[in-house]
Amino acid sequence: MNDAWKTYRSAPASGSRLLPAAELAVGTTHSMLLDSQRGSFPLLLVGLADGPRAYVNACPHQYLPLDQRGSRILSQDGQTLRCTNHDASFSAHSGEGSGGLGEGCTLDPVPLAVDEEGWLVIGE
Repeated sequence: MNDAWKTYRSAPASGSRLLPAAELAVGTTHSMLLDSQRGSFPLLLVGLADGPRAYVNACPHQYLPLDQRGSRILSQDGQTLRCTNHDASFSAHSGEGSGGLGEGCTLDPVPLAVDEEGWLVIGE
């Protein structure tokens, strides 16, 4: 996993709590802003059958949130994320661009872990 997400001025600290892991169902997404003294960090969580994923919620095409124009960004088969602004598409599993303006681009993945109380947290 690359560490590009750490270059954001508002990047959260490792161990930052996000939400209880049980609240992120398979086949769903959850976007959130993590606020700190350094600003707001846009995060997109994706519930997948083989485990949750997290990405910076910023389309690399123009750095707008993928869900800016609506929350339905995960394909019905759970394989593809689509930017609601320009229909760029990305693999839900890897963040790699797979179509439209997403080709040749990659979403910035953010590592996840589950803490001892069952919360999703920013990993290392």
